[in-house]
Amino acid sequence: MSVELSTTVNGAPRHEVVEPRLLLVHYLRETLGLTGTHVGCDTSQCGACTVILDGAAVKSCTVLAVQADGHEVTTVEGLAAGEALHPLQEAFSTAHGLQCGYCTPGFLMAAAALLAENPDPSEEEVHRGIEGNLCRCTGYLNIVKAVLAAAATMRHGTASGSDR
Repeated sequence: MSVELSTTVNGAPRHEVVEPRLLLVHYLRETLGLTGTHVGCDTSQCGACTVILDGAAVKSCTVLAVQADGHEVTTVEGLAAGEALHPLQEAFSTAHGLQCGYCTPGFLMAAAALLAENPDPSEEEVHRGIEGNLCRCTGYLNIVKAVLAAAATMRHGTASGSDR
């Protein structure tokens, strides 16, 4: 049995027929070809699959695609506006908030949800905002620095694409 799914992904309406048990992460990667959302642990422990669902960061390996029916999903591909990187993406690069990069999309999405809710977080609030994401390379220091730098950029409008 298949079901119809209508959702908005990265601002574009999508209409697909999917299996009811299809996970959102697999819908995004396999059906839509949005491979920036990574499959890490498949147990909701690592956060590599984090996307934004109606403004909230969720681990897409724990959400069925049909649960996104009628809702809005933003993936890491939806952060940038055309060629202009999102301030978070720029900050992760300039503040060395990534190494291997596997966890980076999940961190970016968790941080984007945090900054949408709290545009001026403290260091402690950033730690809490990203606590569901794991990185085995960086030790988190530069990730937190990157989020704080992006927050400042977004508040002050000092980077290209900072109107997001």
